[in-house]
Amino acid sequence: MIFKRALQRELASTASAVFTILFTIAITVRPIKILGMAANGKVNSDDVFTLIGFAALNLLPIIIVLTGFIAVLMVITRTYQDSEMVVWFASGVSLADWVGPIVRFATPLFILTALMSCVVTPWANQHSQEYTDRFEQRSDIARVSPGKFQESSSRERVFFVEGIAGDLSRVQNIFVNTIQNNRHSVVIAKEGEMVVDKFGDKFLIMHQGRRYDGAPNQTDFQMMQFDRYGVLVDEENRALIVERKSESLSTLELLADPNPINLGEFLWRISLPIMGILLMLLAVPLGYVNPRSGRSANFLLALFLCVFYYNMVLVSQAWVKQSKASLLMAWWPVHLVCIVLIVVLFAWRLNVNNRFHPLRIWSALIRKKSDPACKTVAGAAQ
Repeated sequence: MIFKRALQRELASTASAVFTILFTIAITVRPIKILGMAANGKVNSDDVFTLIGFAALNLLPIIIVLTGFIAVLMVITRTYQDSEMVVWFASGVSLADWVGPIVRFATPLFILTALMSCVVTPWANQHSQEYTDRFEQRSDIARVSPGKFQESSSRERVFFVEGIAGDLSRVQNIFVNTIQNNRHSVVIAKEGEMVVDKFGDKFLIMHQGRRYDGAPNQTDFQMMQFDRYGVLVDEENRALIVERKSESLSTLELLADPNPINLGEFLWRISLPIMGILLMLLAVPLGYVNPRSGRSANFLLALFLCVFYYNMVLVSQAWVKQSKASLLMAWWPVHLVCIVLIVVLFAWRLNVNNRFHPLRIWSALIRKKSDPACKTVAGAAQ
């Protein structure tokens, strides 16, 4: 009972510290990309903090998986390094007795990872995509920035204004180039204003300007002067066109439309909690370290296996998305290999004192080869 309470307490404290560090790193690195998008005009600068929050929610499942794995690995390694494991072994606690407390520690993380992966992350991705698409499909006049040429969302119109007064209600020195059916329509005006009609449609009304119509490499250009000219820039009934990605679909929507892309995303979501609990069990035998030597070797091996496991899950997901394998045949082999590896490593550590253990046999062979040499040296000394 003392062993279990002490282990649970140490696992909780270590996991809290690891989670804080990983989350801080993620929340520090991720905003750089979002700030870059805002600087390039791909997202609204007012939505930066909201998008950072959605990005943090998207990273939480992976952070939780890594937190559990690193916490268990650090606790096991410390007990070996401080010779505490020897005390537990002398008290009758074997390495297999660690499985129960580890599973109890992993169960809440498993549930939390499944909830985040299957519910919260799709919700965050959906809202993040809506924010991005809404900004991308904003009205043409809302894209205008003083002193810059700005292309419309339809790619058929280019705006330029020299100055803006108020909240885009009045603009000065306007240039508008519209291309339709390989013909150019260029409008130049001294000033303009935004007007909303009774139907809610927005028009840019320009004053005191000229309009030039014609096609390139032709001489039939037409020019007219106007005192007042209007251009439709936004329709009230225009719907927001959003092509939802599989990452932003709910889990039920993925299953309702079982195409390869959606099934690949579903495989990823269910693999994360499974990967989390298996990595924590894998960390128990991987945590062994000789107290008289460094502990970098076991950390490097654990890191390699974790990265390899993660990449193989991604490969399985890619196979499903590319229709190279079905979901039923692709989701379980990687996890089964991990389970077999866990069993093999536990058997290796639990039977290390068995005379048929490979390490014991190897040590015996080394001693047998060194004995004749020792006798020869002793005889020569006499």
